[in-house]
Amino acid sequence: MTADPFSSRPTPGIAASTTDLSKVYGSGDTRVVALDRVSVSFREAEFTAIMGPSGCGKSTLMHCAAGLDSVSSGSVRIGTTELGTLGDRHLTELRRDRIGFIFQAFNLLPTLTALENITLPLSIAGRRPDRQWLDRVVSMVGLAQRLDHRPGQLSGGQQQRVAVARALATRPAIVFGDEPTGNLDSRAGAEVLGFLRDSVRELGQTVVMVTHDPVAASYADRVVFLADGRLVDEMVRPTPDRVLDRMKQFDTRARTS
Repeated sequence: MTADPFSSRPTPGIAASTTDLSKVYGSGDTRVVALDRVSVSFREAEFTAIMGPSGCGKSTLMHCAAGLDSVSSGSVRIGTTELGTLGDRHLTELRRDRIGFIFQAFNLLPTLTALENITLPLSIAGRRPDRQWLDRVVSMVGLAQRLDHRPGQLSGGQQQRVAVARALATRPAIVFGDEPTGNLDSRAGAEVLGFLRDSVRELGQTVVMVTHDPVAASYADRVVFLADGRLVDEMVRPTPDRVLDRMKQFDTRARTS
């Protein structure tokens, strides 16, 4: 009987981590180092924002940490599970069962209702939703009166609420968001960020979000900053002004380099 690769319990306090993570694209004259020995941990029940200048490796870090992209060297763990030791099938199962995703483009199926979109990952896995948990998530994101609506009948903000609920429905170890408010106006974006904040405070969820917006980053417990593929700074209890001042330093350095 083979061992269950997911049987080990997560390291207390750490939902995901990378150690000396590097990602290189191409070779020779076309070689690009997207990530350069990045070591970072994402603590349980904490909201972390990843920021930095365009092309610094933010989305690459998230994609590697979430098992969506392979790494060139170093390691990635979800809890104590080393992703590099998993075959394709077990990696797919881990992403399905222990990771939630929220993307800028919503990625909802237009022929399904809001409820069907929310429970789709569970349906694919052949699992029945935990009704109490699902009701709690739906209530938190304010969708109780919209569950029978299809995406085309919902506003952009409501569609992203569905995407947030879908990410939370499986009770994942960690939720990754790639510019989750990038397609929303400021009001709808604030609502979605508020729901993510509430999921951390009320549900004990772990959230990691890539963003370029200092206001969005201010909803997080901490911000980690990348530059040229390296982790260069960290800020706890961020405010929009403090984050903006730190980002301006990147712009100044870019102009003088």
